[in-house]
Amino acid sequence: MKAQAKARHVRQSPYKVRRVLDLVRGLPVDEARVVLKHTPRRAADPILKCLDSAIANAEHNLAADSEELVVTEAYADEGPTLKRWRPRARGRATRIRKRTSHITIIVADTEEDA
Repeated sequence: MKAQAKARHVRQSPYKVRRVLDLVRGLPVDEARVVLKHTPRRAADPILKCLDSAIANAEHNLAADSEELVVTEAYADEGPTLKRWRPRARGRATRIRKRTSHITIIVADTEEDA
């Protein structure tokens, strides 16, 4: 049984979010929550919120026990990019790309991995 949660349009680049997701991929849910709470990166907060949502989805929709859940998949895809302009010398301008991410976390029972 798999349950998933998505956090869309997170205002941080996918490259930075993936660095935090690599820390929790494959961990039991309890350990993943502890790691995210003690990670000083800004991406840890939306990832923790998404993980809590995935756990709640598994408990409510699949009647799964939260102590047996494992983070099986965790990835960040690129969302829409906000384009802004910055003035430069000699009347020119350069583009600033403010990137966004779509975070997906999938949790499953430990029996399913075996």
